[in-house]
Amino acid sequence: MSVMDASVATGTTISAIMQRAPLAQLEARILLAHVTQLSRVQLITQSERALTADEAQQLSQLFARRLAGEPIAYLTGEREFFGLSFDVSPAVLIPRPDTELLVELAIEHLPSQGRALDMGTGSGAIAIALAHARPDASVTALDVSTEALAIATSNARKNQVKADFLRSDWFSAVEAQRFDLIVSNPPYIVAGDPHLSEGDLRFEPVDALTDHGNGLSDLHTITRDARAYLAPGAWLLMEHGYDQAAAVREVLSAYGYTEVQSWRDLAGIERVSGGRYRADK
Repeated sequence: MSVMDASVATGTTISAIMQRAPLAQLEARILLAHVTQLSRVQLITQSERALTADEAQQLSQLFARRLAGEPIAYLTGEREFFGLSFDVSPAVLIPRPDTELLVELAIEHLPSQGRALDMGTGSGAIAIALAHARPDASVTALDVSTEALAIATSNARKNQVKADFLRSDWFSAVEAQRFDLIVSNPPYIVAGDPHLSEGDLRFEPVDALTDHGNGLSDLHTITRDARAYLAPGAWLLMEHGYDQAAAVREVLSAYGYTEVQSWRDLAGIERVSGGRYRADK
């Protein structure tokens, strides 16, 4: 196995693979653990274990797919988020650490025994993490994709949390309901952004990444329409792009939200913005 050769021969030891893998050490270790079903510690303690023919073939295929750019999460079918394990596929976005800020804020802003709504749930990561951290709450999650909802429902069972997942075009499935918190990580990448054709994003569902416009249209729609579904004084919290915070705050203020503000992620980037609606009524 050369530096850029993805093939792994039957009988190659774990130690030899780690020394000559064509990928970064961390990525090679993740794929090895996935194929062999060994933990990180076991990969070390069983470093002289030889791969079977089936394992060698699987690993060769995964190495080749990763070298072609496919995300590790899609290759293994799972991703950790907020301390929980989520199944993922190309039908949903891969949960990212940046979004954990939105969950932290949701936990903080949802009142005791409150009702929360997650717009565009995808894999269910936000809704499930919130429901797991706040078992007192009632969590509803919406998505227009039946494939995404199937994955989200499965992830809720996997993580042993209760949440309601509904197919919905925006708020259509929750007419006349009121929530104590609405959260969303909507498509916000500007159409034509070069990042859409680079790295992992090339393999993720494009409609979950971009609004095919200026990146603000879905944020605008949610801000406008959420007013009819928020209980008096309830919060709307939305994740957005690294350079969109000021624009999102303007939209929130224009639609009558109060206490409008943005929160920074661990990199110091304003990643989430939100406000309260009808706090004075």
